[in-house]
Amino acid sequence: MIAGTIEFRHLNFAFEGTQILKDVSLTVPAGTSLAIVGPTGSGKTTLVSLIPRIYDATPGSILIDGRPIREYSLETLRRNIGFVPQETFLFSDTVRENIAFGVEQASDQQVHDAAEAASIATDIEAFPDQYKTLVGERGITLSGGQKQRSAIARAIVRDPRILILDDALASVDTYTEEKILNHLREVMQGRTTIFISHRVSTVRNADRIAVLHQGRIVESGTHDELIARNGYYTELYNKQLLEEELARV
Repeated sequence: MIAGTIEFRHLNFAFEGTQILKDVSLTVPAGTSLAIVGPTGSGKTTLVSLIPRIYDATPGSILIDGRPIREYSLETLRRNIGFVPQETFLFSDTVRENIAFGVEQASDQQVHDAAEAASIATDIEAFPDQYKTLVGERGITLSGGQKQRSAIARAIVRDPRILILDDALASVDTYTEEKILNHLREVMQGRTTIFISHRVSTVRNADRIAVLHQGRIVESGTHDELIARNGYYTELYNKQLLEEELARV
């Protein structure tokens, strides 16, 4: 049984000759949340993609519960990870089957609970055929935000020990994102959660925040600790506060 402690140990990673991650060392204790922020191209997506072995890191540089991830079978590893990528993929099937994908024995109640946690249940229940509604070519077209929330529900229904959200709320506005995160906080209890976001308002309640810049972790701590440090994170935070204020005018 995986508890969910994740450790990056002096992790370096290059892709097609380009160095993307440089000497990343970080531990995420089981059941806690880590938010990763940083500019586009800083290596955030690459970092989280190494956990379920979408790419392979140097042996021994990523451990789960103290064991190198290659010691787990791919099936065990991925069964314990719920991964929501930036680009979500839905099948030409019913909403229910899209959420229950990969969990054949999922009950209607489990599918509904997962949809509720991902704040998509109200939308689904407004469709004429509700959970039997067809998605895609032969059915309705979901908005970007609805697709992302459906993908989050799909990850939750797996009941994973580790939940990874790779900027999975980018297609929703700040208000909706806050609502989804409030729902997700219950789901996150007791499981390790790593989420990437460009919005400081989203990450401020994480147990720990890591700032990634040009492949390196340049700052890490709680929201208050990072604000007090008056560095890169503070700059990012102040910039976003100003943007939000201007948007309201």
